[in-house]
Amino acid sequence: MRWHTPRELPLISFQDATGKTVTLADFEGRVILLNVWATWCPPCREEMPSLDRLNANRGGPDFEVVALSIDRDPDLIKPFYQDFGIRTLKHYVDPTTRVSDTLRAPGVPTTLLIDREGREIGRAMGPAAWDGPQVEALIDGALLHASIRDLK
Repeated sequence: MRWHTPRELPLISFQDATGKTVTLADFEGRVILLNVWATWCPPCREEMPSLDRLNANRGGPDFEVVALSIDRDPDLIKPFYQDFGIRTLKHYVDPTTRVSDTLRAPGVPTTLLIDREGREIGRAMGPAAWDGPQVEALIDGALLHASIRDLK
């Protein structure tokens, strides 16, 4: 679902693979596909390879898939990535599991499309094939919108 008007997001923080605190502001200037997931979630297991392929194809200075695990134990992520062949996604974790409530994510997986200014411009609940043409079009639209706005 894409919103007609971008929605401000609440301040959230989580940790990277080194334990450093990260916020969405750290990604400002890029379009982000924020996927809230868990290693124990069957639909998440289903969609993670397509998120990895999307990030492999489109990830860079303008776009990134941010896969945010709500697992309380961050040590579960690395073996999960190995088991499922996840190669390009960085490790992010919310061991407090508060991010789901803060973002009003009723379950996992929940995925938010976030513009360069850190505002939510779309949301999907449940698994999806993230490496298809519809997703590519959404990302292209978000990048183009941001580029046109930057010229003004």
